[in-house]
Amino acid sequence: MKKIFIINGGQKFGHSGGRFNQTITNATVEFFKSKDGFEVKSTDINDEYDPALEVEKFVWADVVIYHTPIWWFQLPHGFKKYIDVVFTEGHDKGIYKSDGRSSKNPAINYGTGGMLHGTKYMVTTSWNAPKEAFTLPGEFFGETNVDNGPLFGFHRMNAFTGMTPLKSMHFHDIEKNADVVNDLKLYENHLTQLFLS
Repeated sequence: MKKIFIINGGQKFGHSGGRFNQTITNATVEFFKSKDGFEVKSTDINDEYDPALEVEKFVWADVVIYHTPIWWFQLPHGFKKYIDVVFTEGHDKGIYKSDGRSSKNPAINYGTGGMLHGTKYMVTTSWNAPKEAFTLPGEFFGETNVDNGPLFGFHRMNAFTGMTPLKSMHFHDIEKNADVVNDLKLYENHLTQLFLS
């Protein structure tokens, strides 16, 4: 059985009800529960959580799947707080042991003290920005893709724990031109290619 831990980082705040990320999270849970060979646990960052139990979910998982909107080019503050609290709780309890350096040579090996080696992760993001903002010359993100631009720190954070990435999926233009039906089809194909092929 492959163990899948799904995190809904779609925070309810301001004008956002978190509906899109809830929809994607629900689709993820349903995808894995409807297939043989998978066990599923999930967390919604809007609900109360016990940091120690969340650490156990990370340690338990073979794959962690994060779903998050991007607000002001970063994670929402509720999701960032979840990571800060849970990863701090996970110090020497399965997430990371140290920053990886030794006192004998503190200039090297930073970021190698993670304890989640063998665990993979995947992230989906949702944006108001259209995909062309990342791809067209002269547009806002200077032809820098989501993973190497706004999510660079997020991917380094996961590398620090020892996890390795699976292919991300990014949903664009959600506020002005959402096509949720088509997005769900594309997402199911993405999961199928990653986990069933």
